[in-house]
Amino acid sequence: MRVIAITAAALLAITVIAAAGSYLYTVLAKPGIETAITIDAPPEAVWATLTDFEAYEQWNPFITSAEGTATTGTRLHNTLENKGSTMTFEPRITAAEPARELRWIGRFVAPGIVDGEHYFLLEELPGERTRFVQGENFRGALVPLAGGSLDVRDSFDAMNRALKERVEQQAAR
Repeated sequence: MRVIAITAAALLAITVIAAAGSYLYTVLAKPGIETAITIDAPPEAVWATLTDFEAYEQWNPFITSAEGTATTGTRLHNTLENKGSTMTFEPRITAAEPARELRWIGRFVAPGIVDGEHYFLLEELPGERTRFVQGENFRGALVPLAGGSLDVRDSFDAMNRALKERVEQQAAR
């Protein structure tokens, strides 16, 4: 009986150490993705389209559905399409500065397992243009094991291009 208890304790200790090591890796390495595109419209126009969540299904190939308001502290109900997979989650908005920044954090199961801090930055450029930056920073014990499931760069780029097209078409009206 004592051998079983010692073995169980050793396995638990190894599991805890491995999880803590994985989490620490994500804190130090800061794995993430960042993409950017220039949009020929002012930040206010980009913000209006970005935060019109009800219209996402009409133009957004990545976040195909979003419900909620762009207000700090609120939750959204989002549906993502990435590489043929669909995922629904409810991130909490951590920053919402009109025409400047929208940021939320989504979690898988519980904090510290896989956390994704998604952000959109709008930088005003000369000539009524906007540099739109979309990125995500990942943290959590399972992030090093998630592999390609966190590789959403192509989906970010597709969303960026679709946002650019929609905003520029609306600005031309």
